[in-house]
Amino acid sequence: MIFVWVACALILIGCALIFLGLYPRAPETVSVFQDKIQQQSGSSFSGLLKWFAPLNLPLIKALRLKDPLNRRFYLAKWKVTPAEFLAGKELLAVIFPLVVYLAFDVTVWYWLALAALVGFILPDVMLNNRVKKRKYEIVRVLPETIDLLGLCVGAGLDFMAAVRWVVDKVKINPMIEELIVVLKEINVGKPRVEALRDMSHRLDIPDVTSFVRTLVQADRMGTPVEEAFRILSEDTRMRRFHRGERQAMKAPMKMLIPLIFCILPVILIIVAGPILIRFVKQGVFSTTGI
Repeated sequence: MIFVWVACALILIGCALIFLGLYPRAPETVSVFQDKIQQQSGSSFSGLLKWFAPLNLPLIKALRLKDPLNRRFYLAKWKVTPAEFLAGKELLAVIFPLVVYLAFDVTVWYWLALAALVGFILPDVMLNNRVKKRKYEIVRVLPETIDLLGLCVGAGLDFMAAVRWVVDKVKINPMIEELIVVLKEINVGKPRVEALRDMSHRLDIPDVTSFVRTLVQADRMGTPVEEAFRILSEDTRMRRFHRGERQAMKAPMKMLIPLIFCILPVILIIVAGPILIRFVKQGVFSTTGI
């Protein structure tokens, strides 16, 4: 019966997240730049959030959370404003204790407080996971994107023509979406160097920052962009290799927890269980059966 209640509670929590608009949505690959404008205007949300969002505007302004949250929302491709996000956290902090109380008949105050705390921090956890996943996807495809840009430049195209070719021919991915934003900003009149620096500022990824810095320096010094792309590709691949090595070195430590708490107790039960049962039934110094 407990599994039925747990399933019902999870369904209610999922419905609450979807209703409040805090469940991550798949990014739209057709209108990336328009998504950025819509998320800043907050016109894509409906329901309870837009009723409670104005109450949080003074708090957002006092804590200066608008710019950091908007940057994270852009990376996660969430169509939400900071005030709506905070309103969603507050509503989930109310919904979670109600779900715990109705589903499990819990009346102890500290369990209800814990449920409220989980509801309040859950959107932050979801947002952070979404941002980390998107950054990882960008870093993963960055070396191949740089290689394609270098090949296009080596074939005789200039940088902007190479970017347009890559955007048109390559399957859509987070890095291509950012290049689409750069192209659209350049098309509306923003200088190329400023558009690239804005991309670096939005993403806040060391590999992308190094990519933009190298392009800016090559443009300023007049050095060949193809050679810069080749060096950049080797550097990004080497950094990705070192990150993989660090993750592999952490694997044994991470395996200790399931080994100690999941595998080792089962082995002890299988090996020592029959011996303990025999000692309990016959005694430690019994000679029966010898």
